[in-house]
Amino acid sequence: MQKPEDNIPLVQEQLSGDFNLPVTNDKEQLAQALAEGINQLIQTDFARLINILYRIDISENTLKETLEQQADEDAGLLIARLIIERQLQKQQMRAKFKTSDNIPDDDKW
Repeated sequence: MQKPEDNIPLVQEQLSGDFNLPVTNDKEQLAQALAEGINQLIQTDFARLINILYRIDISENTLKETLEQQADEDAGLLIARLIIERQLQKQQMRAKFKTSDNIPDDDKW
């Protein structure tokens, strides 16, 4: 179930530089489309996939654990879900620590 704070179109936009993704509000539809791109990279350019995962900040341990625990699942879909969840976590953290715009000018840096 999608939470109100999940901004799936923003996640899609953030990932569009690396993947050709449809514009959607549906998390699972985005995961499926992302999985196709990931599976393509697994077969054709694994180093690029690793670079993308590093840049998005998917930990190697989390990736290994997920793939080992769900070995019978599609690796591309598992990785896609990790990417989406990580991007949503980053959105939530940014919203939580967003600076207030009502700081007096003489107190700004």
